Amino acid sequence: MTENILLVGTGALSTLFAARLSEAGHHVSMLGTWKDGLHSLNQNGARISEANGKERAFYVRATDNPGDLSDVKHAIVLVKSWQTKRVAEKLKGILAPDGIVLTLQNGLGNREALARDLGTERVALGVTTTGATLLGPGHAKVGGEGVISLEQNQALGPLEAALRSSNFNLQIVDDARSLIWGKLVINAAINPLTALLRVPNGELLSHPWARKAMSALAHEAAQVADAEHVKLPFSNPIEAVEEVARKTSKNLSSMFQDVRRGAPTEIDAICGAVTERGREHGVDTPYNRSCWQLVRAI
Repeated sequence: MTENILLVGTGALSTLFAARLSEAGHHVSMLGTWKDGLHSLNQNGARISEANGKERAFYVRATDNPGDLSDVKHAIVLVKSWQTKRVAEKLKGILAPDGIVLTLQNGLGNREALARDLGTERVALGVTTTGATLLGPGHAKVGGEGVISLEQNQALGPLEAALRSSNFNLQIVDDARSLIWGKLVINAAINPLTALLRVPNGELLSHPWARKAMSALAHEAAQVADAEHVKLPFSNPIEAVEEVARKTSKNLSSMFQDVRRGAPTEIDAICGAVTERGREHGVDTPYNRSCWQLVRAI
């Protein structure tokens, strides 16, 4: 069944999602603020380059004006965590009374920020390990083929079907909070190091110091999750992080891409969140604190 789907954001992941959903026959709208991205998306479509170099483009409708949209039933939020509050304010005026917003963002606090404006019943939680690198406005390169994990929520039925029809790897889980913390452990271990060293994810496995730091970051984040009484979706956080780094070896993390563009990063919602939650529980997090400070410094 064809769905009308709003993607909030115009970055790498939004472009990838837009292309795949449009290819599957769904009607895709995109809401963002990046002028060059919006122009390219409207002129050239959502373009994706596969690992083999093949490029394809698919029609989407992109705008920076919420007034161009109304009665939105299904929205996926893919913006950076520091943009969430602003996005919630925009969605408040265009989301249908029975509409649902799915957040697939990194870090902690996004669901809560959206729910404050939209209501808890209209916000659903998910995570994705799918990777994409922004090559230019409206143009993304496919990274590692990850998984989209969604919480159990009957209202997500149409979105779930749309994502499955678009060749995404999808799973439904009972404990979405576990997934959020699982993704946080992965992000805290990989993203800041790739941003500081300016290397693809897989390079972290090739250098002894980087691999040791990655392990320490993952271990600290997992200790904080344990203090929060969260059961992670994996038994060994270090093995889990290294597996993701291998599977997305050629991908440039979103934080590395942000630093390279001189854009704000999500470090506060990742290593910053691990550090602050750790402090509340008396868990020492020196590696996360150092990466938080260093990424903010650059």
